[in-house]
Order: sequence, then structure tokens, then C-alpha cells
Amino acid sequence: MKVKKGQTFEVEISGIAFGGKGLVRINGMAVFVDQAVPGDQVLIRITRKKKNYAEARVMEWRKASPDRVDPPCIYSGFCGGCKWQFLEYAVQLKYKRQHVQESLEHIGQIRDARVHPTIPSSQIFGYRNKMEFSCTDRRWLTPDEMQRPEIDKGFGIGLHVPGTFFKVFDTKRCLLQPDLGNQLLDDVRQFIISSGLPPYGLHSHEGFWRFLMLRHSVAFDRWMVNIVTAAEHRKVLPRIAHLLMETYPAVIGVIHNMTARKAGVTTGESEITLAGDSTLIDKIGAFEFEISANSFFQTNTRGAAKLYATVKQYAELSGSETVLDLYSGTGTIPILLSDAARDVIGLEMAPSAVADAENNCRHNQVENCRFILGDIRETLPAISQRPEVLIIDPPRAGMHPDVAKQVLALLPERMVYVSCNPATLARDLISFKEAYRVEEVQPVDLFPHTYHIESVVKLVKKVV
Repeated sequence: MKVKKGQTFEVEISGIAFGGKGLVRINGMAVFVDQAVPGDQVLIRITRKKKNYAEARVMEWRKASPDRVDPPCIYSGFCGGCKWQFLEYAVQLKYKRQHVQESLEHIGQIRDARVHPTIPSSQIFGYRNKMEFSCTDRRWLTPDEMQRPEIDKGFGIGLHVPGTFFKVFDTKRCLLQPDLGNQLLDDVRQFIISSGLPPYGLHSHEGFWRFLMLRHSVAFDRWMVNIVTAAEHRKVLPRIAHLLMETYPAVIGVIHNMTARKAGVTTGESEITLAGDSTLIDKIGAFEFEISANSFFQTNTRGAAKLYATVKQYAELSGSETVLDLYSGTGTIPILLSDAARDVIGLEMAPSAVADAENNCRHNQVENCRFILGDIRETLPAISQRPEVLIIDPPRAGMHPDVAKQVLALLPERMVYVSCNPATLARDLISFKEAYRVEEVQPVDLFPHTYHIESVVKLVKKVV
């Protein structure tokens, strides 16, 4: 019998796919079931049918998996922030390792790689150092809120329903950020309501208030507040800055970004400091990093320390090596390796990231790092000195094929590949199979209660 849209089936979920959905096979076809995990016995309805797979949702729960726990967040199951809260954390770690290993085997055809157990996050709640909340002129209601006529369906500020740009919860409390972040969120909510200025309409693209971004320094327990609006307002914005700085001594800076673009991104077309400092300082290892409102910095500071410690371990530096770091960003990896290498060269195409990297070197008095600005496809061939160690930390989409070819032309003795996407990691490793051996892989969890996983891969040149 063929699987068709609208059909219902009683099934027991047998696996979990990368992306976090439960997996069951019906008449040989893979069916992905949202919010389900292995061991769940459920009645499902097929909602989407493709040539090689189908998608379904749970209609009735018959028996829960023993791996399930009660999620502490009231938005669990509706919010896109952390979709695995209902799954025991130790089991999350197991599945994350499994996703890395399966990607290497099925996509990269790498079957002999030693994939270590996932390094856990030291905190599974309150771990995020950056949160972005969207404003809306029409909030999305949970099923419980729909039953309460007194609930205002207008303004909301919060997180999105997964897979949508226009469905925003009025998030009262997010467990992924420290408690003070939730107090700041509520104070900004109340100020917006009393301001008389309209929230931004995600459909109409009209209105004033757009985003609230909160950044937290784990090392120094300080906060930066970034308020993003569609226009300038010289009377209202200084008032909220003064309010937050006076109320919370831990808030050391309030920033204003302004953008009239329709795109739902917090980076403004212009930026000013409303009060206090324009940067926040956090620390990884022995080094401090200045973070501006729109700088990239790993969102789990404690987890990032474990991730970069693994990079340093796999690089096996003695102090005499030249290290080349592709996609060097704001210079985090080069600076953390600087005390164990002779020279570190970073290649990066974003001018703001290179400026941040150079500033962080000055801040830490690091003198053996330099950064080359430009498209890596153009700057990498210009590297005349073959590095002993190459670090690759690409964006989620992975490496450009031209960059992979240029890496093979350099043939460094060792490479360390840092990945936030097991699928593109496995794809890129195919390019290196002839010349390099995958010696070991270390998954590191920076994102508890999500399916996302970072991996560090040690590659050693094969002996010819």
C-alpha cells in the first residue's frame, strides 16, 4: 500500500533524523514525525508526501518514550528556540553524536572515523550570551491563550514559531538566557507599550519598534542592550536607555540600531550608542574579546571554551608552526592559538570582522597574528608560505569547492576542521579523502535542547 497524504497510521517511532524529527518507515518509505522521538507509540497523519519520503504529525499519543521528560518551558512544542526540551539531555547528546557519525558514513563514505562521545554543555539552561526578540503588531497565540478572551492579540515581543517569519510569541520568559535577560525583556516590553509608538508589522512593514537584542558577558556578568527600530526618535530612545542603565547596574551599554530595510535582521543601517559603553568584554581561556552590538561571538561562551580547547589540542602546536586559519571571523581561533604557534594568519572576507580581529589582538597584546581581508578564493592562492597547520571553520554552508582545491594544493601536514553542520562537514571531507586521513572527531554541544551540534575533526596527511 502506498503512503498518501491524509492517511493515518499507528506506529512506534524507531529513529531520529538530523533536524530533530522522529523517524519511522511505513511500507519502506521514510516518514518524518515532528515532536516525536524513538520509543513513542503514536497515531500519525501524513501531512506531506514526496517521492522518497513523507512528513507527518502526531494525532494521538498512545505511549510515551522512556526518554521523554516534562519540558519546563510553557512554549515547548510551539517555539522554534529549543525543540528538544522534552528529550532527556543525556539522550540528546547520544543522538547528536549519532548524527555526526551517520553523516560521515552515509554522505562522506567515511566508515572508520573515531567519533568520540559528545562533550556536554556545562549548563543546559541560561547558557546563551545573545538573544534576539522580534516585535510584532499581531502576536501569535498558543492554544492555551486562544481559550482566554482577555488575552490581547495585538503587540508582542518574543521568539518565532519555527519556520515562520511573521508568527511571533509574546515571550514572557526564555529559559535559554540568564534571569536578568528576562527582566530586561519585560521592562522593554512595558516601555514599548507605554511609548505610544507602533510596533513593526511583519506583513505591512510599517511601524517603529523592530527588535531587542540582549548580550551577556559570562566572565564579567555584564549586559549590553541593543534596540533596533525602523526610524530615529531622539526623545523616546534616550529615555529607555536611561531607564535601563539606572535600574540595572549590570547593564553597561545601550545601543540603537536603525534600519528601514524589510529584511528581518537586527543589523542596522546606522548605529549609535545611547548610553554607556559601545562594546562588551567577555573572556575565553586567558584572552578577552571586545564584542560590539553586531559582532559574531559564539552564543555559548562556556561551550566555546571547550570547542576551541579541542581545536588547540588537535592542532598539536609546538610553538614553531605557521598556522593558517580560513574563515577567521573576529579572530577568536587565531588569538587562542597565538601563544602556541610562531605565526597565525587569518583569512576573512568581512571588513567588520577583520577590524574586530585586529582590535582584539591589540586588546590582548597579541603580536603574532595577522589578517588578510578578501574573498578566500582569491586570497588563499596568494599565500606563498605553506603552513604546517591549517584551521578551517566555514559557515554553515561549508566550503566553496574552489577553496577545497586550493587547500589540497597547499597540503599542510595537519588540518583541523570545525563544523556546525554534519552534512556539509561530510561533503567537504570527501574532497580531502585521497590526501588526508580522518584521525578523530569530537562533537561539542553548544546548543542544548536543539539538534544543532558543533564538531572538531583532526585530519592528518597520508604517507605516500
